[in-house]
Amino acid sequence: MTAYKIGDTITTRKPHACGGDKWQITRVGADYKIKCLKCGRIVMISGDKFHKAVKISG
Repeated sequence: MTAYKIGDTITTRKPHACGGDKWQITRVGADYKIKCLKCGRIVMISGDKFHKAVKISG
């Protein structure tokens, strides 16, 4: 598992409703707060959902 930190940019498996799939992490911990880089929407999700949603590059 990758260690994520504030300011990292991630790509999600499914796009957001606006069509963007790039997000910036703004809070880490038990919950993650991420901001869509296309529309600016901020979403807070649990750690489990966050790790399932992130597309692993490599």
